[in-house]
Amino acid sequence: MRLAFPDLHYTVEDEIAEGDKVVVRYRFEGTHQGQFQGAPATGKRVSYTGILIYRFADGKITEQWTEADLLSFLQQLGVVSKPG
Repeated sequence: MRLAFPDLHYTVEDEIAEGDKVVVRYRFEGTHQGQFQGAPATGKRVSYTGILIYRFADGKITEQWTEADLLSFLQQLGVVSKPG
C-alpha cells in the first residue's frame, strides 16, 4: 500500500472497547501514485472507510475481523465500473 499510495493516511474515527473486544472505525485516504494490484498509477485521490474488530486474550490480539468499503475504493481507482 505504501508504494502505491505513498501519502496514505489512516484516521481513527471511533474506538470502542467492551469486554474482550475493541472496535475501530477508520478512514483511509491517499493518492494513487504507484501500481496497485496490477493497476497503473492514476494520480487520483481516493478514500474508503472500514471497521476492525479485535478480540483480546491475555493482552494479545487473538482474533480480528475486517469490513472495508473496497468496492467504492476500486470504483474510485477506475478498476471497477460504477453500475448504471
